[in-house]
Amino acid sequence: MSVVLLTACGEKKETMKKVIFLHHSTGYSIWTGKTNRYLYKLTGKGDVQKYVAQYNRKHNTSYLISDRFYPKKEPYGWKNYPFDYYNIWVKNAGDGQYMEEATLEILTREYDLIVFKHCFPVSRIQPDSGTPDIDSDIRSLGNYKLQYEVLKDKMHQFPGNRFIVWTPAVNTQKLMSEDEARRTREFRDWIVNEWDAKGDNIFVWDFYSYETEGGLYLAEKNAVSPDNSHPNVEFSGRVAPLLGQFIIDVVESKID
Repeated sequence: MSVVLLTACGEKKETMKKVIFLHHSTGYSIWTGKTNRYLYKLTGKGDVQKYVAQYNRKHNTSYLISDRFYPKKEPYGWKNYPFDYYNIWVKNAGDGQYMEEATLEILTREYDLIVFKHCFPVSRIQPDSGTPDIDSDIRSLGNYKLQYEVLKDKMHQFPGNRFIVWTPAVNTQKLMSEDEARRTREFRDWIVNEWDAKGDNIFVWDFYSYETEGGLYLAEKNAVSPDNSHPNVEFSGRVAPLLGQFIIDVVESKID
């Protein structure tokens, strides 16, 4: 459960202040470095919240960042792929929760900046059927792109908020085929080069490039093991400050 921090009493909501990071296990590793109850070992030491707190002290700012497992394991299910964000934020949008998960209408009232991501099974991308279906949870490029297009339109409905989306987390070479890896790279390239629009309220953090270091797979030196596609301690510690600074740069309008 996330800890929600409030701005000072009487402070007007004139600037970006409150940030929420929606994630599962990969994000948790980088977020805090505590033993993840969904894994069986320590997977990370990075601490984004600590980085932001240190920045606040140094620069006399008061950015407030918290995290949340989203969607929860129950009742929705441990799934945070493009279909699931589309399903909760677009298909079942509104002022009430969907299966005990906050819709975008709810999240945007409480948080100025929303950071979200997909875990590494998103990279197990199957061949396209030839007929993309926005309502399908099959992981294909065609379905992903349809779902991302309407998610972009949805986020544009909240111009007073900002959003950060990670490029996809990826598997180790042992845990995905070369075809799946190439489709994942294609999805990453499409997000960065076509889907992302300069000057809007959506910003892309290229996690894929940090993980792969120019290759097709999660680099073995960045993984817990060839059989475990979670980021390891060293990688998490290295990229946590990069995410923290990217969040601050978005809040302070330093990125187009």
